[in-house]
Amino acid sequence: MWKATVTCDSAYDGIFFYAVKTTGIFCRPSCKSKVPNYENVSFFSNAQEAQRAGYRPCKRCRSDLNIKIYDPFECVLEDTMRLIKNNYVQNMSLNEIASRVGVSRFHLNRIFKERTGYTPRIYLERIRVKKAKELLLTTVFNSTEIGYQTGYQSVSSFYNAFKRNTGFSPSQFRTFHSGNTVNQELD
Repeated sequence: MWKATVTCDSAYDGIFFYAVKTTGIFCRPSCKSKVPNYENVSFFSNAQEAQRAGYRPCKRCRSDLNIKIYDPFECVLEDTMRLIKNNYVQNMSLNEIASRVGVSRFHLNRIFKERTGYTPRIYLERIRVKKAKELLLTTVFNSTEIGYQTGYQSVSSFYNAFKRNTGFSPSQFRTFHSGNTVNQELD
């Protein structure tokens, strides 16, 4: 068990947990936390035993969750995407988004780009442009109003982002796509 702990072997996740006396925390064998001193470690066959012994679950490996493999980066990604989708109109900085999902700005940017291929800023831009396309095809608002309604702080930033993502200016897009259905064009 000690070897699995030192090597962070995920094959042993769910088979046993280890707890560190000096921190009062219990972890999965795959946890990437600092390797503890052997004399400070106790082993348990399940999370409930460790909790009954007075240890609290690790926040890094989420040893309290009843799943074999926990991917904290997936949770960060899902939380970030949901936050951006629900708040695309607000002018949130990357620092604010990172703070709200509980990681550093650098960490968020790296995780997001590794998992999606683009940055949170580009994701936000895509969400805004998608909503702008929908508004252009379903309302009579002019381009300026739509730009502000989708979270852009200036007309020029809206036009530039829209053209970069669609190849059209907002008015060209409306004219060209006015006969098509919204769902075909938005995705």
